[in-house]
Amino acid sequence: MEVTRENVVAAYKAGDNSVKNALRAMFPKIDFEADTQADNRPVTERVKTFDDACAAVGIDPEQFEEQYGSMPPADLAYLKLGIICDALNEGWQPQFTEDEWRWYPWHYLYTQDELDVKDDEWKRRKALIDTGDYITEYAGFAYAYSSNAPWYTSTTIGSRLCLKSEALSDYCGTQFLRLWADFKLRRR
Repeated sequence: MEVTRENVVAAYKAGDNSVKNALRAMFPKIDFEADTQADNRPVTERVKTFDDACAAVGIDPEQFEEQYGSMPPADLAYLKLGIICDALNEGWQPQFTEDEWRWYPWHYLYTQDELDVKDDEWKRRKALIDTGDYITEYAGFAYAYSSNAPWYTSTTIGSRLCLKSEALSDYCGTQFLRLWADFKLRRR
C-alpha cells in the first residue's frame, strides 16, 4: 500500500474519531483541519487541469496514467473528459428526461482562408488551436445518421459528456480544448 499525503487525508476525512486521532499521532506534520476545509471557490476556479478534476472526484492521476496511458489518444481523451465533466458537474447526473437541459461543447474547424478574413478581436475571443497534429483534410466533427432503412431510426449527438449548464460547457470546451481535439479528431 502506498502512503501518500492524499491517501492519508482521504482516510482522515472518512474515519471516525479514533481513526482521526491515530492519523494525527502518526502524521503530526499534516494539518488535517486545513486539508479538510471545504473549498468554496467556484468549480471553474478549482478544476483547471486533469489532475484537479481527478482530485475533485477522488481518482489518483498517476494510477490512472499507469492503467490507461497506453490507450489510443481518442479513447484516453474520452476517459479524461468523462472525469473532467464529472468534476465540473459536482455530483449532478443527467436524468435524460424531456424537460431536462444538458450542454455539450461545440467546436468548429476553420480553413486558413476563413481565418484570414476574421479580425483580431474575433480571434482573441475564440479558443483557437493549430490542428497541424490532426488529420482534417477529409472530415471535420461529425456524427452518424441513419434513417428509413427499412424503418425510421435515428441517433443524434452523443450525451455522455454533457454538463449541467451552458457556462460549464463553454468553460470545459475551451479550458480542455486539446483533450476535445484528441477526442474528436484523428492524430496524424
